[in-house]
Amino acid sequence: MEHTFIAVLRDLRRYFILFLEEKKKRLGMAMAGLLAAGLLLAGCGGSEQGAAGKAVAVKAVTVLQQNTPLSSEYAGQVRGFDEVKILPRVSGTIMEKFFTGGQFVQEGEALYRIDSRQYESAVLSARATLAQSEATLNNAQIDLQRDEELLASAAIAEQTVTTQRARVHEYEAMVAANAALLKRAQENLDDTTVYAPLSGRLDVNDVAVGTYANAGQTALVTIGSVDPVYVQFSISETQYLAFMHLQELNSGNMENATVSITLSNGQEYPIMGKLVQADRALSSNTGTLTVKALFRNPNGMLLPGMFARVRLGGEVVPNALLVPQRAIQQVLNKTFVIVVGPDNKSETRNVELGEKIGSYYIIRSGVNAGEAVVVEGLTKLQAGMDMNVTMVTPEEMGFTLDAAPTEKTTAQS
Repeated sequence: MEHTFIAVLRDLRRYFILFLEEKKKRLGMAMAGLLAAGLLLAGCGGSEQGAAGKAVAVKAVTVLQQNTPLSSEYAGQVRGFDEVKILPRVSGTIMEKFFTGGQFVQEGEALYRIDSRQYESAVLSARATLAQSEATLNNAQIDLQRDEELLASAAIAEQTVTTQRARVHEYEAMVAANAALLKRAQENLDDTTVYAPLSGRLDVNDVAVGTYANAGQTALVTIGSVDPVYVQFSISETQYLAFMHLQELNSGNMENATVSITLSNGQEYPIMGKLVQADRALSSNTGTLTVKALFRNPNGMLLPGMFARVRLGGEVVPNALLVPQRAIQQVLNKTFVIVVGPDNKSETRNVELGEKIGSYYIIRSGVNAGEAVVVEGLTKLQAGMDMNVTMVTPEEMGFTLDAAPTEKTTAQS
């Protein structure tokens, strides 16, 4: 029994020694792995440091300084200068239509013909009634002339002549009334043909032939002038006051201000407009003032309902410093640009932004005229890094002071 217990203890000691040796082997392999990883990281770190030492390729433009007019933009919509719903003056069935929807017509051009048969009959009846009353008047005048001759020879009493004169006046009034009825009947007959009240373009929502039209109620078609047209937009109270103050400084008034518009496709409309109307009060719902500008439209390019960006000229900022918007960096509460410093080293400058003008910002402080600011390659830069600078022009980058710039972009900036 004692011999067996000793044998068990020997087996346990042997297994324990083997366990310790296995642990030592695994620990050695782990240490070797850590060492290899450390060497690898060290190698990578050296590679990154080597890459950081290379100059970063960037593009830069020169800070501009020039007198810069400020302008304000508003959303506007084209409205017809004159727009009229054409209503018939007489009732009847539409017999003919002389146009197609959307057609341009001249003032006085025939548009519709209404069934005229009842109006023709009315004219004939009124004409016959007038002729009868004229005949009655003529007979009464002959009788009056005879009675006056008899009175002169004392053949009849004066009362007879007085009575006949009264009859003549009565018949004259009847003739005048019947003449007026004939004139009205003739006007109704003439109104069975409906004419364009002005030159313009007709809409496509017109009444079809066969429709019964009620006088003064049925809208046959709508016509609107195409040259000139209004562009209507709204400005805030603050913008209105600032604009009026500027006009006073320029010894002008609101009606003398010129306006330009940009169409929805980005095209600048080639003809300048003028402010011609302003509402009498601010809107109680929006707090804005509705304004209309008048534009010539000789080619019919501007159609009622089209949208456009309206631009009003404002004050001119003298010697404004201009930096492209693409050069502006904003991190947290800081706004800065990267300036090309001595020896082409990157230099961070905090700037104060002013108004946005096209592709540019007016810079109130932080840069000087003639300095170069980076506009491409900014994501690779840090302060104090070497740069391989390529100077470019605003035209090459697509920068413009216009309100709707078209900038050229590359894969990375």
